[in-house]
Amino acid sequence: MKKLLFALVATTGLATAAHAEGELNIYNWVEYTSPEMIAKFEKETGIKVNIDTYDTNETLLAKLKAGGTGYDIVVPSQHFVEILVKEGLLAETGVGQMSTYANVDARWQKPDWDPEAKYCAPWQWGTASIAYRKDLYGKELTSLKEFFEPEEAMKGKIQVFKSPDEVYNMANLYLDKPFCSESAEDAKAVQALFEGQKPFVVTYNSENQNDNLANGTAVIANNWNGFSMRARMDSKTDIVYAYPKEGVVGWFDSACVPVGAKNPDNAKKFLEFIMKPENIGLQSNYARYSNAIVGSEPFMDKDLAGADELKVPESVPVKFGKACSPAAQKLTDRVWTKLLQ
Repeated sequence: MKKLLFALVATTGLATAAHAEGELNIYNWVEYTSPEMIAKFEKETGIKVNIDTYDTNETLLAKLKAGGTGYDIVVPSQHFVEILVKEGLLAETGVGQMSTYANVDARWQKPDWDPEAKYCAPWQWGTASIAYRKDLYGKELTSLKEFFEPEEAMKGKIQVFKSPDEVYNMANLYLDKPFCSESAEDAKAVQALFEGQKPFVVTYNSENQNDNLANGTAVIANNWNGFSMRARMDSKTDIVYAYPKEGVVGWFDSACVPVGAKNPDNAKKFLEFIMKPENIGLQSNYARYSNAIVGSEPFMDKDLAGADELKVPESVPVKFGKACSPAAQKLTDRVWTKLLQ
């Protein structure tokens, strides 16, 4: 997830920055950390928080594999939690034994990607789909066909995620292919779909879709549900988050402590902090996504409860991404690399 362009403290080179006791270095998606929540954490604990940002799970993985980051908290999506654990890049925190873990909704306790609740605390969850300017499009968007095989009027008006992670799975939904397929024929079908869409794409970018939708540079754009809500509310334009009949891709982001964290005790305090209803409620108010903490609703803005972006129609499937085998990931990478050449 998920994923905007703001940081409380825009930091670079945390690995070389002076380290002082009483700090916490967070590496999170762009504009995905509530300033109000961080201010509350700093006031209650006396810990100074620094924030650096990334725009894809792949960027996070590469940074952690390079080592020496100085980060104390990272926020990977569910399938990348599995990858980071297998790579030995996440530290065990015993989050399931923390006093506030009891606040986690039962359906999100000990999830498939952290079955013993050893590593991560829940952050935010939602869906990835497409948003569009209904006033400029002129009708309701009901199928992924309109995104992948658009009408001629949409040439140069479609924005696609920079990373293949979720858009590749959207293609699988449209083509009725399994996620993480190791079939070369399935990969060829996705490649052909992407190549056919390419003349209609104005940019492959995961960061500025809200601005582009607001100013009309893009009429249809890959987006996340909460980010799309931000676009609608901030721009006051007719931006609609679509629930195509073929389905949407589910995601679940978690806050984890990387191996080599400089402030592991402070990181654990932060994990306990975000599992309190009043604190994660502030985060949901800012990011406009759902959270996994029971009792957070009274601390959330009323407009979240009735927002169309957070209500998946019963007829629309939600399929969560998962960690793919090396063979399947190689096919995905090959397709995406060829597309962007």
